[in-house]
Amino acid sequence: MADVSGASGATRGRIDKRQAILDAAFRVFAREGFAKACVQAIATEAGVAKPTVYNHLTDKATLFRHAMAAATEAATAESLAAVERLLDRDPADGGVRAVLEDVGHRMLVCYCAEDSRAVRRLLYAEVGRFPDLLDIVLGRGPSRVGEILADRLARLMLAGRLRTADPAAAGEQFVALLTGPMEARSRFGTRQVPDDELRAVAAAAAETFLRAYGLAATD
Repeated sequence: MADVSGASGATRGRIDKRQAILDAAFRVFAREGFAKACVQAIATEAGVAKPTVYNHLTDKATLFRHAMAAATEAATAESLAAVERLLDRDPADGGVRAVLEDVGHRMLVCYCAEDSRAVRRLLYAEVGRFPDLLDIVLGRGPSRVGEILADRLARLMLAGRLRTADPAAAGEQFVALLTGPMEARSRFGTRQVPDDELRAVAAAAAETFLRAYGLAATD
């Protein structure tokens, strides 16, 4: 009889090693940029031999794409958890405004996290070299968050908590109200924005959003 547990352990070990390589690669790329980063530095940071990196990811460009995808997935998970609170929390408890402010603040915390900022910096810097990065990052990040946000807003509209409108457009506008001020406030990712500023931006976003989509009863 085949040793299933042994095979499973080997597979788990390979997956863990691949993840360690991807995590190390993203850290090195974030520090050095694509051009200056070297595979040996990535191998050293991951605690593996250089050939092991090539065994898992065939070349530096492939490694970069997969590292960006993994980092985006991880950052997106936090944002999705924040958006889920639009329904996890009862809008009647404090009103839709309070829920939007809370969700908006949590989304901004995710947006301003170091890994999220690093993903954006690398995207802006390397999209000319890697045009497919747009699909890699947007498909795993903003697009997924936008879909879930639109779904949650649609449910609030159906429940009579928001004015009936296109939920996808409403979600896009809410995100823009949150993230729009952040580039200037963060000096394009070089300044850590204090939490009180994040809360102020979230409150202003909720206020403006409700002026467009709110009902008198939601304020």
